This record gives sequence, structure tokens and C-alpha cells, in this order.
Amino acid sequence: MSYADDATVRKVLTSSGDTWAVVGLSNNTARAAYGVARVLQRAGKRIVPVHPKAETVLGEPGYASLAEIPFPVDVVDVFVNSELAGPVADQAVAVGAKAVWFQLGVIDEAACARTRAAGLDMVMDRCPAIELPLL
Repeated sequence: MSYADDATVRKVLTSSGDTWAVVGLSNNTARAAYGVARVLQRAGKRIVPVHPKAETVLGEPGYASLAEIPFPVDVVDVFVNSELAGPVADQAVAVGAKAVWFQLGVIDEAACARTRAAGLDMVMDRCPAIELPLL
């Protein structure tokens, strides 16, 4: 099942902005979040690590939560379990993000509906590292 049309995917990747908060990103290079963040960085995006450890990842300082980031965030890329993703989407709305992207396997239809109702673009169960080369 597709939770976002190709036009929305393209919009988020090309015109929603270049500052991407990556929720769940740490220095664990074996995790998907690390590889995707590196792909986003190579594509010209500024990545902002968001993780309870708030560690610097790929040269970018990290923050423990979206609310702690002291500058605007365009897209919130979510690498947490589906059970935790809804509150992250709500936080993305609260901080004024333009779009929320739930990674492959991260599905919360209620959060998706709330996020879209708040006026944000929403992509769910897809991966920007897979979608970028297809543009």
C-alpha cells in the first residue's frame, strides 16, 4: 500500500526545504538512519540528529528533541518504532516543520491524518535514500 503519492514524495525531496531533522539518528553506523542521513547529506541536505543522547553525527550537532533545535526545521524524518512515531509527528507540527517522513516500516495512519490535517506534507513507509535516485 502506498501512503504518499509520487508528487508528494518529489515535493518533499525537492522543494520542502533542505534542513532535515533525523529522529533516531545516532553514531551507530550499522543503523539505517545513519546511512540515510549520509545520503541526504550528499544530496545537499543539512541533517540535524535528534536522539536522546544528543550526539554529534556526520559533523552535525545533535539535539535530544525536536523542541530543542534552535532554528527552523523543514522536514522531520522519523526512524523510530511505529508506536513512538505519532508523538514525533505531533512535535513536528508543533515546531512548524513543512513535512514529516516516516521511514520504511513506520506506519501510524492516525498520525498521518493528523499531520496532513495540520497542513503538512506527509510521506509514510518510504525511504528518501531509495526515492532520491529516482527523481
